[in-house]
Amino acid sequence: MKKAASFYASLALSALVATGAVAETELTVYTAVEAEDLARYAETFNESYPDIKINWVRDSTGIITAKLLAERDNPQADLVWGLAATSLLLLKSEGMLEPYAPEGVEKLDAKFVDSGETPSWVGMDAWVASVCYNTVEAEKNGLTPPTSWQDLTDPMYEGHVIMPNPNSSGTGFLDVSSWLQLFGEEGGWEYMDALHNNIARYTHSGSKPCKLAAAGEIPIGISFAFRGAKSKAAGAPLEIIVPSEGVGWDMEASAIVAGTANLEAAQKVLDFSVTKAANEMYNSGYAVVAYPGVAKPVEYFPEGLLDAMIDNDFEYAANNRAAILKEWQSRYDGKSDPK
Repeated sequence: MKKAASFYASLALSALVATGAVAETELTVYTAVEAEDLARYAETFNESYPDIKINWVRDSTGIITAKLLAERDNPQADLVWGLAATSLLLLKSEGMLEPYAPEGVEKLDAKFVDSGETPSWVGMDAWVASVCYNTVEAEKNGLTPPTSWQDLTDPMYEGHVIMPNPNSSGTGFLDVSSWLQLFGEEGGWEYMDALHNNIARYTHSGSKPCKLAAAGEIPIGISFAFRGAKSKAAGAPLEIIVPSEGVGWDMEASAIVAGTANLEAAQKVLDFSVTKAANEMYNSGYAVVAYPGVAKPVEYFPEGLLDAMIDNDFEYAANNRAAILKEWQSRYDGKSDPK
């Protein structure tokens, strides 16, 4: 009887496998990737790993970073797939990441890989600051196009500029940290004081200022270049301006959260995240990706933008993040959108 029971149990298991009914490994994955891209990311990953189900927890960079820090003693995420490298450097310094060298990581551009002996995070793509300028709305308001960050402090732009809040937006934080590097600590805050006079409001999304400019709701949105190029390709009357002083940038990256109970499955996600196929997937949303030779030319991507990328000090940005955000909030948060 025992042999018969074992035989029938084996048949039942085979049937479950054949019908795909065997329990999947489920991973809780935190991300700041644009919401519209997440289903495509999961579907592409599942083509290689159909037995791993991804449960996304998506929010803006600052909110996801704060959530991870708040959960430090009781982690809820298995891994992060798509968060600013400056945030992951902070998490690494807190001992919150599980070092892992994904299979094939050596094929990536070295600047997209954590410098530790065993990397704690691996990069995916980069996004670069720029100014989205609606030519139609600007003309209605008698504006002329800015050519530099300093130009945006001109009184003619008062009430005509929107930018992201750095406490919630990775794009906002790369703007602020880059201005502090470009103009120096004192000069950077003086610049932001002057810019604040012209700001209509601060959004909680890095792409929203450009989307609002594209829709004609504001003449000028400080955002990132790919969003501008995408909106212009869709017919928006935009110019994507590269300020002459140089532009800040950050990279999206992935990492395993230390203490995950699903380490093997999380490692498979990291393995996939560095593949050529994954980077081709990233390239549909970002012009700069980690895998050399993959990125295709992007229509309306501003000429000279890559040369304008500053020599970003990621360690400075990560180590001073809390102090920078606190100072920014104390000065400018009164114009932020409600959360």
